[in-house]
Amino acid sequence: YGLGRFGMFWAERLSQFTTVKAYSRRSRTVPDCVELVSEERLLKCPVLILCVAISAMEQVLRRIGSRLTDGVTVMDTCSVKVYPTELMADILPASVDILGTHPMFGPDSGKEAIAGFPMVLCPVRIDPDSLEWWRQFFTELDLQVMIMDAEAHDREAAYTQGVTHYVGRVLAELGLGSSAIAPLGYRRLLSIVEQTCNDPWQLFADLQHFNSHTETMRAQLVEAFRSVSKQLDDSSDNS
Repeated sequence: YGLGRFGMFWAERLSQFTTVKAYSRRSRTVPDCVELVSEERLLKCPVLILCVAISAMEQVLRRIGSRLTDGVTVMDTCSVKVYPTELMADILPASVDILGTHPMFGPDSGKEAIAGFPMVLCPVRIDPDSLEWWRQFFTELDLQVMIMDAEAHDREAAYTQGVTHYVGRVLAELGLGSSAIAPLGYRRLLSIVEQTCNDPWQLFADLQHFNSHTETMRAQLVEAFRSVSKQLDDSSDNS
């Protein structure tokens, strides 16, 4: 459900392992391996994977919640986990299973292959046997599957994914470009800009706004810049 940049990527990847039907509120051209269907038809499928913006989750859940078939498994793919999993638990009927997921890759990092990347599962309302089935399914995709509490995920992701996207946007503001004398470290910095800034601004903003731990991360990052600058100034004064 949702064929933005990540939704299109994930639908195509999953279609290598299973049948994938997809719906988008905007007109989309999909690969031959993905079947484009109506919203009504998609909501009758046994598994529904939501590939929508974090900030759009509540609207989408309220739109589809009462129309879901009993026993369907609903997954989100948001880069934060507490906010969307709480929404799904509150809005979706008790007759559906809920599994929070965070594929820790995307169209840029996973363009060659997704094997070896982390895949986080945050169980919300799902029985142990079903959770194990999904753990095994994603493991067979050669993903490194981790089952985590949503709060623990967000706390850690604020400093892994959150820092990466924030620094990527900051470096983009510098207007950095390629250089014939660029060392490896500089080229890796440019790759961070490429991986983060190809995504829409909305994803970056949602990552920062909907994770309760990112405000602390940003404050600590700013303080770290100040500390290094002060140490540099102090060393210059003492030389």
